[in-house]
Amino acid sequence: MSTLAVERAWCVVVPHHATGAQIARHRLAADLAEVVTPAVLADLVAVLAELVGNAVRHADPLPGGVVRVAWRLRATPDGAQVRLRVTDGGGACGPRIRPADTDAADGRGLHIVAGLASSWGVERDGLGQSVWADFDPVPDRPGMVPAG
Repeated sequence: MSTLAVERAWCVVVPHHATGAQIARHRLAADLAEVVTPAVLADLVAVLAELVGNAVRHADPLPGGVVRVAWRLRATPDGAQVRLRVTDGGGACGPRIRPADTDAADGRGLHIVAGLASSWGVERDGLGQSVWADFDPVPDRPGMVPAG
């Protein structure tokens, strides 16, 4: 039995603006559509949209007015492991799940992330903060191995 793992990573810089989320969603979908199932891709796109949207609404941009968006795919015999990461300039208050009243217009984004991802978290360094979400492992399309 082979334990070969193939890994690919992508990184894109998008504007610290609502259009940044749209750019990131389209790029992720184009890069992973042939590798993961449509249901998994829908979850990945939803989580990435939430993370980029939160970065735009609640955090400062990185230098140049941008947000860095990255994803890593690791194909293993058990399926594809995916990590999404959104890096911004940080803000006054770090990302956290907060209670949302049923009548509230917002406040559910990280509930969605926590519900769809296997795990998620926040890392901070001297440049800003990264919010990541892991999908581990996710079903891949049979016979698909990412080009490396």
